[in-house]
Amino acid sequence: MKTFVQQRKDVTEQELMEYNAFCQLLPGASSSQTLTLIGYKRGGLPLAIATLAIWITPACLLMGSLSFLLQYFDKRALEVDIFKYVQPMAVGFLAYGGIKACKVSIRNMATVVIMLVAMLTAFFVKSPWTFPALIILGGIISNFSDKRIPDIEGKRKKIQWSNLWLFALIFLVAGLLSELARTNDWIMRRPFNLFENFYRFGSLVFGGGDILIAMLLEQYVTRSKSQFMTAEELLTGAGIMRALPGPTFSLAAFVGGMVMRNLGTGYQFLGCILAPVAIFLPSMLLVLFFFPIWNNLKKHVIIYRALEGINAVVVGIMWSATFILFLSVNPEWYNLLIMAGTLCLLYFSKVPSPFIVIACILLGWWL
Repeated sequence: MKTFVQQRKDVTEQELMEYNAFCQLLPGASSSQTLTLIGYKRGGLPLAIATLAIWITPACLLMGSLSFLLQYFDKRALEVDIFKYVQPMAVGFLAYGGIKACKVSIRNMATVVIMLVAMLTAFFVKSPWTFPALIILGGIISNFSDKRIPDIEGKRKKIQWSNLWLFALIFLVAGLLSELARTNDWIMRRPFNLFENFYRFGSLVFGGGDILIAMLLEQYVTRSKSQFMTAEELLTGAGIMRALPGPTFSLAAFVGGMVMRNLGTGYQFLGCILAPVAIFLPSMLLVLFFFPIWNNLKKHVIIYRALEGINAVVVGIMWSATFILFLSVNPEWYNLLIMAGTLCLLYFSKVPSPFIVIACILLGWWL
């Protein structure tokens, strides 16, 4: 919000809230999909692809490197002290986003109630269906409003059916090749299996990183009987991922490398590339296909009125994430100071967000 709305003015506050709400309805990495839509609005498909690639690359490089370095480090040495102030800083960022979003979307008692219910539900109910169910329910409730909004005339956006056909074709071909490789015991079968697994995860995962970790645990630890990696190794990677900036789905680069490591360095490097490409690709194809449909639908009264409740739900989810992250931070005075300092800098100053992040990383390095 601070960078793309206030500083660069790439999108409005209302557009950003709408993008966020829309992406919560889809499977895949919602933060990555939101940024993809911002790039798409500014420069079409080429900029959307470039935006997504730039967004995921740093975290994927770090997590992919971890799959090579893990065997050389004692587990206790993997405590990433340099990032120890990033989590309290993130609480400050989320609180700032929640405050700004409240000013945009919370305008009456009905939206206050929807926000509070969504916040409490998202806080206590840890289900992959919580977010889409809350968003749909919020849209239904706000349709009981007495306010009548007339139909909006406007040019309907063209639906890119090619994105959906490409998504389905890749899904079917990846599944077919993976099954052929498994049943015929191809020597080169593992890259086919890896791509299919992660493309399927990216197509079906609702609920973000925690749901993805559970699916990875079942696929590569439980079902494979630790043939590819142990539960300890997977959870170590997941823990490091939470200490790093970037999308949580970057864990795919680490797991892809670990799954391919016993085939040699070249295959391990291929796994670090193949897995993140496979998991982020369906997110991009789905969001670019469904967004024109969403734009066309919101020109109708029912959908337009539903946006009020949907945006209130998104604010509630933001506050839920803020409190969850706040409670997971060690309640030391310096962490509380980092949270409050980040919030104050964002709200009362014009200090660029990256400078705050760099400052917190340097603090972790020095202290």
